[in-house]
Formats: sequence, C-alpha cells, structure tokens
Amino acid sequence: MAGSITDKMPASSLLPTMPRIGMGTAAFPFTSSEETAAAMLHAIELGYRHFDTARVYATESCVGEAVAEAVRRGLIASRADVFVTSKLWCSDAHGDRVVAAARETLANLGMDYVDLFVVHWPAASVSPGKYEFPLPKEEISPSFDMEGVWRGMEECHRLGLARHIGVSNFSAEKLQKLLSLAVVWPAVNQVEVNPMWQQRKLREVCRREGVQLCGYSPLGAKGTPWGTASVMDSGVLQEIAEAKGKTLAQICLRWLYELGDVLLVKTYNENRMKENLDIFDWELTDEEKEKISQLPQQRGLTGLQFVSDNGPYKCVEDLWDGA
Repeated sequence: MAGSITDKMPASSLLPTMPRIGMGTAAFPFTSSEETAAAMLHAIELGYRHFDTARVYATESCVGEAVAEAVRRGLIASRADVFVTSKLWCSDAHGDRVVAAARETLANLGMDYVDLFVVHWPAASVSPGKYEFPLPKEEISPSFDMEGVWRGMEECHRLGLARHIGVSNFSAEKLQKLLSLAVVWPAVNQVEVNPMWQQRKLREVCRREGVQLCGYSPLGAKGTPWGTASVMDSGVLQEIAEAKGKTLAQICLRWLYELGDVLLVKTYNENRMKENLDIFDWELTDEEKEKISQLPQQRGLTGLQFVSDNGPYKCVEDLWDGA
C-alpha cells in the first residue's frame, strides 16, 4: 500500500537542474551507430547538457560513449555536468524486472546512475529481453501492473540508480491514478507536445500536481512512424516565422519554452543543432501566441501500436482515456 498523503515524497522541481532543451536520440529504425555517438559529442561541444535515450532506441551506449569522450577531451569536467534520461521498455514493465532493467541500462551507458528513469509506456509485453517497436500484437500483455512497476521504479530511486523517476505517454487520468498510489512522486511526464497537439488538459493536471511536462516531437517528427507533417507544413506557423525572422522550428521551440515545458529536439545537422539553441533572447507576442492557440489539434502518435483485442487497451480511446 502507498503511504498516506503526508508520507508521500513529491519531487522537488527538476528545474533548473534539468536543462530545458534536451537532445533526443530516437532515430527510426532504432539502431546504435558511430554517427549517433559523434552527433551527441558534437552536441556537447555546442552546449547541450541534456540527453534523452531509451533501451528500445539502442542508443544508450552511444550517449555513454559521447559523455565519456567529452570528459576525456575536457569539454565537460565530469559526467555530473550532463543530465541523462533513459526509459524502461514494455518488456521490462513488470515489478520484478524493473531494477534489473535499470542496472542493464546503466551498464549500457557506462554510468553509475541516470538523472531520470522513465516508464516508457503504460503497457507491458510478455517476453523479457525483447526490445521491439512497434510491439507485435501477440506480445502485448493483457494487463499493466501500474503499482508493481512503480514500486520497482521507487526502488531504483531508493538504491540511487536513478536520481529522479517519471513516466511517459501517460494520459491525465493515468497520471492521476499513479499519483494516488505513488510514494515517490513522478518528476516528469514525457509526452508528445507541439502546436498541433498542445496537451492543454494534461498540462493543467501536471501544473496542479507538480509534475514537469516534457515534450517530445516538438516539430511533429515528420517522416517517423510516430510523427506528423502538420507542424512543419503549417501556413500559420510559417507566417509567424517569416514575420519574426526566425525558422518555423524556432517558433515551435520558443512556444514550448514559454509554456514552461522541457523540450526534446532531435537532429544530427550542425546548423539545426545551433538553431535549436537560439530561442532564449526573444519572445512571441500575445497575438502570435493567440494564433498558435487556434491551430487545429490532432495527435501525431495515435498509439495504435499498443491497441490489441488481447491487451488492456481495445481502442485508442482506452489508451488515452478519450483525451
């Protein structure tokens, strides 16, 4: 049983210890490569200090190699100078597998701890040791033991394997359910956020409960299985960018920044890496923000990959609780 409300341990705000712009490493199809490690090292040279990886991305070792090389070159003083996030995949989303999975993640990274360890999806798969996306339908577990998994995450926190713990892709309802049973508060909910999917309901819950919203696919992740072209193809956003003398990407990132979100960007292009950091010395006007607020809303990542007649979510509405 979770403790009483007075026994709970709300996470202190990750900001400013969690850099507001993180470098993502999810390049589909997921694979480890020298290119990824080189890009992460270059990102450190440019000033990035927050790196987001996951077991299923196959990039944990790339991030670890880049950080170690950055220390050797004197680009950073120590591993403590970067904020590293990794995630628990569905095949390890069982209470008795969580701690072992965290230790394997740390072995891949070559690190003693992660700054943030996140439950990747509110879903489990039946076969341990398989890191596949999308999940084969026959691999989806009929249930997701939220409490058992979270107890495992709390144990990772207690053991010092993870400085903070959190979740990803949790709807407002699932987050509130988790909060009702958590002893250690989830520090973060990492979800899709961009001008075409603004997450207003979830943002309200996160603000009220002291959970940091962390946005992935801030530019829509065009060309990926979880992405949409609607962001980069938006005429409204392009008009704002042209009037502002900024790129469309910078408009999107500044918009998230002004909302108070942590944002995860993903590019290995040097010019775009630099552009993505150039969002701090200017602001959007009230009129520009109003135009963005009126954009039509459509989720890029539907989550159909986690829908199955044999699983806990029979339809997309079950996964997202209708939001």
